[in-house]
Amino acid sequence: MSEPPVDRFNEEKSTFTLRGADAPDLKAGVAAIRNVLATLPLRPGVYRMQDARGDVLYIGKARALKNRVANYTQVDRLPKRLQRMVAQTRSMTIVTTNNEAEALLLEAQLIKRYRPAFNVLLRDDKSFPFILLRNDHDFPRIQKHRGARRAVGNYYGPFASACSVNNTLNALQKLFLLRSCTDSFFKGRDRPCLLYQIKRCSAPCVGRIDEAAYAELVADAKNFLGGKSTQVQAKLGKQMQDAAEAMDFELAAILRDRLKALTFIQGTQAINAEGVGDADIFALACREGVMGIQAFFIRGGQNWGHRSFFPAHTTDVPEEEVLTSFLSQFYEEVPPAKTILLDRDLPEGELLTEALGERAGYKVQLTVPQRGDRRRLLDQAKRNAVEALERRLAESTTQAKLLREVADFFDLSEPPQRIEIYDNSHIQGTNALGAMVVAGPEGFQKGQYRKFNIKGNEAATNDDFGMMREVFRRRFARQLEENPDRDDATWPDLVLIDGGRGQLNAAKAVLEDLGIEDVCLVGVAKGPHHGREGREVFHMMDGSERMLPVNAPLLFYLQRLRDEVHRFVIGAHRDKRAKAMGASPLNEVPGIGPARKKALLMHFGTGRAVRNASLEDLRKAPGVSQAVAQQVYDFYHSR
Repeated sequence: MSEPPVDRFNEEKSTFTLRGADAPDLKAGVAAIRNVLATLPLRPGVYRMQDARGDVLYIGKARALKNRVANYTQVDRLPKRLQRMVAQTRSMTIVTTNNEAEALLLEAQLIKRYRPAFNVLLRDDKSFPFILLRNDHDFPRIQKHRGARRAVGNYYGPFASACSVNNTLNALQKLFLLRSCTDSFFKGRDRPCLLYQIKRCSAPCVGRIDEAAYAELVADAKNFLGGKSTQVQAKLGKQMQDAAEAMDFELAAILRDRLKALTFIQGTQAINAEGVGDADIFALACREGVMGIQAFFIRGGQNWGHRSFFPAHTTDVPEEEVLTSFLSQFYEEVPPAKTILLDRDLPEGELLTEALGERAGYKVQLTVPQRGDRRRLLDQAKRNAVEALERRLAESTTQAKLLREVADFFDLSEPPQRIEIYDNSHIQGTNALGAMVVAGPEGFQKGQYRKFNIKGNEAATNDDFGMMREVFRRRFARQLEENPDRDDATWPDLVLIDGGRGQLNAAKAVLEDLGIEDVCLVGVAKGPHHGREGREVFHMMDGSERMLPVNAPLLFYLQRLRDEVHRFVIGAHRDKRAKAMGASPLNEVPGIGPARKKALLMHFGTGRAVRNASLEDLRKAPGVSQAVAQQVYDFYHSR
C-alpha cells in the first residue's frame, strides 16, 4: 500500500511533546498520553506512541481514538508489556481515517515501515516470487517475478520460495515451450538458442512457430496455471494419440515429453488440493512463549509451496491478536486469495475481511473449515506448524549454547546478542568494497547487512589495512553520531574481522581514535597450515592467539560466520565489477547528463575517442555547447 493520499488520511501531529530523560517513567508517560487525549476525536484512526527521541514504540488502530487511547492511562489494567511501553512514551502522532477497515490497512503499512519494538512483527520481509506471463508482446514471455507488479500480464502466485517457483517454471517451459528470453535477446536472434535444442522453447524468435500456434500454447499455459490441468492433460493426450496414428512419431515423442512434464508438476504436489481452488491456509502453534505460523498457498487446486513464519514481540500477546496482526502485515505486499482458511476464529475477523477485500478489490472470505478436504488441509497445516516450531526451538537451544561458548572463549561477560563480521574484497585495489554481516541469537540478520564502497586512496594503493580502517571509521563514526548513548541494539557485543594481526590493529586504532574501548575485536586468520579448514587462529586485542580443536562445534559456528561474510562481500564485489565493466567513462564527467553523453558517443563513437578529442573537435559535436566542451576537455586533460 502506497503513502495514504491527503484527502483520505488526515495526519494530525500532537501539539504536545514531553521532552524528558530517556529513562522509563510511568507517570511521565501517562501525563504525555493524557495531554494528547484531550485533543482526540471520537473517530477511527491510527495512533503512534513515541519515546523522547521520537522513535516509534507502538502503533495501534481504533474505532474511536479517544476511547482507545484512554485505556493506556489506566496502567493497573495493562499487561506488563504495555506498561513498559507507556513508561517510555513521551509523544504521540494521530492519523484519522474514514472507517476502521482503513485504520487496519494503515496500521499494517506503518508497522512494516517503522517496525516498532512493542508491536507483533512479521520477521520475513522478503517479497514472494510469482510467475509472470506477459501480455505486451506478440510472443509473450514467461518469467519469474518479484517486487512491484508494474509489467502488463498475468501473475500467478505467490510461491513459497524461489526453489518452488524455479522448479515449476522449468517444468512449464518443457510443457508449453514458451520463451523465457528478454525482448532484446529475442529481437537479435538469427538462429534458435540452446533452449530450443533441449526442447524448452518453440523458437518463435526465428519463425519455428507462427503467432497463432504460439497463442494456443499461451492459452494452454493460462488454463493450466488457472487450475484446468485435467483439460490440458486430456488435450495433450489426444494430440499424442493422433500423431502416433498418423505415424508422426517424432511429434508424438515431443508430446509425450510434454505430458511427462505435466505429470512431474502434479507429482511434486506434496498436498492433494484438487477441488479447493484458490486458497491460503494458516495455522498457528505456540510453545514456551514462542509462536509459529504455517502458511500453505493453493492456486487452481495446486500446492505452490508452504512456509513457516515466527513473528517477533509475541510475549504476553494473545494468539488471536498475533494471527490478526500477522495477516494484516502479510497481505500488505501479497494479494490475498479469495478464500483464507484459518485454524481458529478471530475476534476481528469481519473487520479483517472487509479490509482485505477493500485492498484486493474483490470479496475475501475467512473461514474455519470443520470437515471435508479443506479440514484435511488445515489439519496438515497445523501438524506442519507444530513440527516447524519444535525445530525452531531445538535450533534456538543449540544457538543459545553456542553463544554461551562464544562468550566463554572470548572472555565476554555474557552471550553476545549482536555479532558483526567484516571483510574486504577487491582485485589489485579495483572496485574495492567492504562488507558487514550481522548474527545473533536468531541467526543471521540479513536486514542489517551493509556494503561499503571504498572511497579513499587506499583502494588505489592496494592498501588492505587502510580499507579496513575506512570501513570501521565510517561504520562507528556514524553509529556514534546517531546513537551517542549507545543504548540500542545496533551496537555490537563482538566484532570478528576476516584477517590477521594487521587488520585487527587497523580496526583497533580506529576505535581508539573514536573513544570506543569496550567493543571486543577478534581477527580470524588461517593458521600455520594455510588453507586447511579447522586451523584458524583467533587474534585477540591483547596480542594473544587462540585456537580451537578441529572438531569443536564452536569452531564450525565461527567458520560459518566467516563464510557468510565471504559470500556476501564477494557477491557484492562481483556485482560492482560487472556494473563497472558496462559503464561509460563519460559517467565520471560532472555535469554531463544522458542526452549530452549520447550526443558525444554518437558523434565520436567511443568513450576513448571522446577522451582523446581536441577542444575544437568537442565543440563541433552536435548538441554540445562551448561550455560543455570546455568542461569535458578540462576533465580529461587537467590530469
